[in-house]
Amino acid sequence: MEATHVPAVRIQTNVLASAEKRLLLALARRLPPFIGSDHLTALGAAGLLGVGAAFWAGRSWPPALLLVLPFLALNWFGDSLDGTVARVRHQERPRYGYYVDHVLDALGFVWLIGGLVLGGWMSLAIALAFLSSYYLLIIEVSLAVHALGKFQMSFWRLGPTELRIILALGALQLLHSPTLAVNGFSCLLFDIGGVVGAAGLIVTFAVSAISNGVALYRQERL
Repeated sequence: MEATHVPAVRIQTNVLASAEKRLLLALARRLPPFIGSDHLTALGAAGLLGVGAAFWAGRSWPPALLLVLPFLALNWFGDSLDGTVARVRHQERPRYGYYVDHVLDALGFVWLIGGLVLGGWMSLAIALAFLSSYYLLIIEVSLAVHALGKFQMSFWRLGPTELRIILALGALQLLHSPTLAVNGFSCLLFDIGGVVGAAGLIVTFAVSAISNGVALYRQERL
């Protein structure tokens, strides 16, 4: 007999979490029955692919950067709503949903950062550093789901929705100028963002790993 699966506790403390939850519940209840959670998951993945493609296309046609905004909106709609629809309709598939979402996010994020590099908006070395630190934190979050039964969805009051907004603002700034002056040097906007982001991700990983390690030690003292 298959063991009963107990879903991890979702921890969401980002700034927009409360308002976003109310909005998602309202949307889920009004969504036509023929649109299921799998359709929304696919829509979210397609939106992320569109974001990466828009950054890439912006190299030769800058107005393509404006497409980042609607594609981010599609990504938010699909990626945020798929789980809510499943819960509202009592059609939860927690293991399947968690697995598929994270596989698609892992692939989509590579494409997103690849679009920034191919578009000339971010240096390859900084992109690789950012990706490495991002996946380091994702591994830590996934381990905590297994070991502690908690799914940390946001850190430092920032979650996926806030990060999408920051990315949208960055895309708009690229239309004005792709560089910023730092101590007299001209640096790519997304290089600066990548360095700051990578540093923040590494610090977050360290804090989370130490906190979870201490919690597990206290639960399993010799």
